[in-house]
Amino acid sequence: HQVISYQVHHHAYIDFRDMLKGSAQRVNSGGTQGLLGSEGKNKTDGAGASATAVVVKWPKVKFSTFEGCPKVVTSTFERAGWVQTQDDKDWNVGWFGVSQVRSMFHPDSGVRLGDLQMVNHYPNHLELCHKALMAKNIKRFMRDTRDAAEENGPTRSILAATGLGEFTYKDGYIPMTYNLPADYNIFLEEYKRNPSSWWIMKPQNGLQGKGIFLVNKLSQLKKWSTKAPGLPAYIISRYISNPLLIGGKKFDLRLYVLVTSYRPLRVYQYLHGFARFCNVKYSAELSDLDNPYMHLTNVAIQKSNSDYNSAHGGKWHIRDLRLWIESTQGAEASDTLFSNMNRLIVHSLLACQDVIVNDRHCFECYGYDLLIDDDLKPWLVEVNASPSLSPSTHSDKVMKQNLIRDVYRIVVPPDAQGWAEWRGANNTGPMKDVGSFVVLFDQAAQEASAAKENHEGTKSSGAADADDDDDALPPRSLLGKM
Repeated sequence: HQVISYQVHHHAYIDFRDMLKGSAQRVNSGGTQGLLGSEGKNKTDGAGASATAVVVKWPKVKFSTFEGCPKVVTSTFERAGWVQTQDDKDWNVGWFGVSQVRSMFHPDSGVRLGDLQMVNHYPNHLELCHKALMAKNIKRFMRDTRDAAEENGPTRSILAATGLGEFTYKDGYIPMTYNLPADYNIFLEEYKRNPSSWWIMKPQNGLQGKGIFLVNKLSQLKKWSTKAPGLPAYIISRYISNPLLIGGKKFDLRLYVLVTSYRPLRVYQYLHGFARFCNVKYSAELSDLDNPYMHLTNVAIQKSNSDYNSAHGGKWHIRDLRLWIESTQGAEASDTLFSNMNRLIVHSLLACQDVIVNDRHCFECYGYDLLIDDDLKPWLVEVNASPSLSPSTHSDKVMKQNLIRDVYRIVVPPDAQGWAEWRGANNTGPMKDVGSFVVLFDQAAQEASAAKENHEGTKSSGAADADDDDDALPPRSLLGKM
């Protein structure tokens, strides 16, 4: 075995903390899990933390990548002592593009993964990461959970064992979304009901902000339809025109979420998410509708602005964001916001649970993009199956190297015995925090706890009223079937 020692680095994003003098230093207070959780407050792998050494022991592992694989991935593998192979069959860890994985799992491909092979995507990841499919699955799941709660009561609803609560269309977390051109007539009806609303157009398969634009008039859509050859598939969503602003600028969040199994659902969250800021102060004036540096937070767009700062890349660590919210809105408001963000992430994954192919050779590290409005409500913008691993700054490079390292500390067996017993990332035993990943949701443990509570409650009820056995609830299952 090769012993690799990694030094934890300080993450130097935009330092706005001088704005917060005298504010309470409660960045990671309260809660139980994820970014909200108390698990995070003792982590030493973050901004401002003292340096510590992390020792990782791994046996010799063969890895295979695709052409154009991010350097941060291959360098992390090499630092772990892994060996790159050009053999398309003799490898353990495969880091491939989404199209390669889809092709690999196609019935006609003739590919069958071996017992000791894993890849970095689920075969039909598009159910969550394709903008239109994500909206469809989440809307369906909202209907199902609402109907189940109305029919069976909250204690027997689909989400009863999670403690997440029900989402309805009224308090949903995705903006109203339609497919174009297929849903044009339905969109037209909504537009006529709210003619003053702004809408944002996005290509369904777009990346890095390409092809995105805002509209507020039907004439703009007609102009687009005449210019767009063959009418490519787009989605149109209601634009969140009241974003939370810091220093007058709009921002969104990039959070990293690792899923090692969908059935049962096993979710980890990376502590080092960040906010991405626009370079130009926000304005809701119609004259600024076409200014991408004001409305679109994508780094690929902002870096072409003359005010872009390459030293910090326009990024702010999630902990600094939380500190700012606590100092301006209060600790309770901050706790509620971060709890709702965790709830949103888990709910979106549950929405796709029954449709994702849960192959034991697969895992996925998603890039969740969230927007916070000025009412401190989080909105899900999109989920990326291949979040950018191209660093914009040195500290960004260090963070992404540690991200990849910690992903594989979870999904790869730590030693030869582990490989001999390996049955996939979804069978690696009880979930626990690893590196800078904290357990966000452990469905099996959650269901077991709910069943135990329900059983104890049933016994207590039976002792109090032995003649009323018909009212005793059965052990609750999160989804009823697995």
